[in-house]
Amino acid sequence: MVDNSREAAHRAASDAEQIAWVDEQDNLLGSLVRADLRARGLIGRGTYIMLFNSAGDLCVHQRTYSKAIYPGFWDVAAGGMVLATETYAESAARELAEELGVSGVPLTAHDHFFFEDTGNRLWCSAFSAVWDGPLVLQPEEVLQARFIPIEQVMQEIHEKPYCPDSLAALKRYLRSIGADVAKDA
Repeated sequence: MVDNSREAAHRAASDAEQIAWVDEQDNLLGSLVRADLRARGLIGRGTYIMLFNSAGDLCVHQRTYSKAIYPGFWDVAAGGMVLATETYAESAARELAEELGVSGVPLTAHDHFFFEDTGNRLWCSAFSAVWDGPLVLQPEEVLQARFIPIEQVMQEIHEKPYCPDSLAALKRYLRSIGADVAKDA
């Protein structure tokens, strides 16, 4: 369901973007229009930026209902598909600025992994950042956002629909730092 013409125009522009197309080992094969990449079940690249505040709370946000995959779901990371001309780090910085209005913060790289779900095959790179300033939400992609404790996030994933790809990134991150909450997920 597309809520308004602005979201519909944004979705059309997004579907037409040239996305990095890669093989099973994350070797760049070229670029394809996002909609073609997904329709053909091919592999792209994605970034996930977990945004924390200095108290250690994680920013979670709800995706708009016009998103091609996981519409209306809650998300534990800003992020998206890597454009054909970008590195993972460049994509992460762009996506964080676009979706949450956060720029100029250092990004820490964490993990690189493959994720596959219905209609979503990606080589993923996860990053984190710390931000205590205001959030400026991209209305075409983000309905609402808030910072909450990790323990609350891990409880909510059993109560609300959360994006499985960004949850995979979060769980891998939590395991890498030895967080106990990752064992419950």
